[in-house]
Amino acid sequence: MAVFLKLLCNYLVSPRHLFFSYRHVLVLMVCFIYSAAVLAQDIHVSQFTETPLLRNPALAGIFTGDVRVQVLHRNQWSWTGYPFKTTSLSGEYKFPVGAGSNYITAGFQGYYDMAGSSRLKTTQIMPVFNFHKSLSTERSEYLSIGFTAGLIQRQFDANNLTFDYQYVNGNYNAGNPNGENFAAYNRSFADVGVGLSYNNEIGENGSYYLGASLMHVNKPTETFQKERIALSSKMQLNVGLHVPVSDQITMHTECNYSRQGGFNEWMAGALFTYELSSSELYNSDVYNTASVSAGLLARLKDAVVPVIKLQYQQFEIGVSYDVNTSSLKTASMGKGGFEFSLSYKAFTRADAGSANIQCPRF
Repeated sequence: MAVFLKLLCNYLVSPRHLFFSYRHVLVLMVCFIYSAAVLAQDIHVSQFTETPLLRNPALAGIFTGDVRVQVLHRNQWSWTGYPFKTTSLSGEYKFPVGAGSNYITAGFQGYYDMAGSSRLKTTQIMPVFNFHKSLSTERSEYLSIGFTAGLIQRQFDANNLTFDYQYVNGNYNAGNPNGENFAAYNRSFADVGVGLSYNNEIGENGSYYLGASLMHVNKPTETFQKERIALSSKMQLNVGLHVPVSDQITMHTECNYSRQGGFNEWMAGALFTYELSSSELYNSDVYNTASVSAGLLARLKDAVVPVIKLQYQQFEIGVSYDVNTSSLKTASMGKGGFEFSLSYKAFTRADAGSANIQCPRF
């Protein structure tokens, strides 16, 4: 905090900044608050429905089809000059195993995140495995157990930071020792997560799922200092519902709760999809259709997120924008961040798209 206050005072006394000082104070406050938050918690995105493997490894393979690839990019607060950028990439392949209608989904979840003036970068690569146990021979009802394990790497650029010891007699000199004892500017650590999910059908064309996960089970060390600081485990609860409203309209709603190190986050929302081509909504080959979806997501006490999606055959594109509603809106001026998502889902086996084949789906 002392370093931040010195930076703030030093910034404001510069004559060329006096006229715009109020706005720049707000900018620095936003960057400071959210840089601290990044150190305490995992990344988060607004289109959480497009990053299921970040929420629960047991949600891998819970979709109509047998292959899925998802890409999401988030750009938040670029107007500050120090944007928070996140890019996520995941892939899944679902295939039958053994007798009956049991399945395994193998996949991966990766992301790259860069935050603030320190250019704090986080890179994650996590293979994911999920076993789906069929609970019924008559409908798509499954209990799934998922597991993920991999590496997380973090680094930052100390050249963009200033420290107390670099101020001598009120004057800053970048050549002065910073007085910090960083063991390294680059850290890598192993990470482990587990999860459960249950999904079932509702009527002829509806479905739902329930899930729970525990990420960072091993509580890995993430500090850049020599002393050990553990990354807190994160518990998440997931629920989703997909039901037809009419012959051409469906409602898709999801909710996600997470708790990590004393921090809580609720996200929920609903999208309505209008089919532009005639087909049954659930059991037909949906990837020969076209549709448009619109709705609203919300991060409790923080932001509302309008979302629009366009789907054509195997591809779906989504665009959203955060509108800040928390007490931080004074500093952020209500601005949030854009998100863009791209999803590819398909059937690769001749029998996979048949309505008579039972498999996990949502």
